[in-house]
Amino acid sequence: MSEYYGYGGGPVPPPEDKGSTALRTVLIVAAIAGVVTVVAGLLIVLKSPDEYGLASNRDNLALEAQPDGKASGKPEQALFQAAPDVPPPLPQITPAPPMLPSTPIRIVIKRLGINAPIKSIGLAKDGTIQVPPSNDPNLVGWYRNMSTPGEAGPAVLLGHKDTRTRSAVFSRLYEIKNGDAIEVKRQDRTTAVFTVGGVEQASKKTFPTQRVYGAQDNAQLHLITCGGTYDRTIGHYTDNIIVYATMTSSYRS
Repeated sequence: MSEYYGYGGGPVPPPEDKGSTALRTVLIVAAIAGVVTVVAGLLIVLKSPDEYGLASNRDNLALEAQPDGKASGKPEQALFQAAPDVPPPLPQITPAPPMLPSTPIRIVIKRLGINAPIKSIGLAKDGTIQVPPSNDPNLVGWYRNMSTPGEAGPAVLLGHKDTRTRSAVFSRLYEIKNGDAIEVKRQDRTTAVFTVGGVEQASKKTFPTQRVYGAQDNAQLHLITCGGTYDRTIGHYTDNIIVYATMTSSYRS
């Protein structure tokens, strides 16, 4: 019969088979012994991973190979630093022969997305160089009492970093790198191409006058904008960003 009924009429377990009980006991003991053996083996391996070829390479990386969370790339370019009477930095390339004077009309710095008209500026009543009007944030000023871009000597261009309401033409000038090209289109339909040789951040209190305005035999271009921190008490930035570039070629526009 397939079922056994007791006094209550419900199903009851079949009579105990002593042989089956003994077999189950042997299997349970064997299983426990197997687990103990595996655990003991794992403990031995973990204590001496090198002996079993399981050592991790993560802890053996050189210090410079450890991830630092920063994007990969070249290190930041160091700013030019020198005494105020030291000559401007020159790019590692032969300067091009200077051209005849011609009024600049436009400046293009492709890597920074700059393409701006140039306006002639002179001296303000207090004897300082004028700056372009702030109502045209994309306008660059050329100081007309110095050389024209491409002519022998330093040509000086000025532009705002920002205005009260928005960024301006030279807001990214600090990002320029040595070797970058700057093009200045001139009224005689020639374009003077300058190569950046150095970038300086100078305090306005110790402005390098000789380096920026001093006479030079080759054609140089010096770009000036504001930098450093904004001093709300005087309404001006504390420093200037100055880019030094030398003419290395030219072409007909």
